[in-house]
Amino acid sequence: MKNNIMNKVKTFEDACKILGLNPKDLLYKAPPNVGLEDYEEVFNANAKLMIITRCLNEGWKPNWDDNKETKYYPWFEMKTVPSFGLHDVNAVGWNSSVGSRLCFKDKKLCEYATKQFKDMYDWYLYVI
Repeated sequence: MKNNIMNKVKTFEDACKILGLNPKDLLYKAPPNVGLEDYEEVFNANAKLMIITRCLNEGWKPNWDDNKETKYYPWFEMKTVPSFGLHDVNAVGWNSSVGSRLCFKDKKLCEYATKQFKDMYDWYLYVI
């Protein structure tokens, strides 16, 4: 358990360090006066989650030609108004030929990521 990837990746910066990436080089800054400033956090949450997923999967990539290979992705039940948020995170396994950059090789990794990085998933799924 000492070398478990979940023990090593607690933050976006941890994932970047393991992958040899500079976190500052990966973040999106909207050009001025084009109307995308409100979406910077959403774009960055997506980028961060893709990097974290890549790191946690330790080189595993889904084989979309193999519909028998189970891939895991987070499934969120949205809260009702008046407050925004996500709850009841589940790791759902599926066999599919439809791709996703945010799927995991096993259920345990998926559950870990969705709990550890819940704030990023909140931003990623939230549309302003």
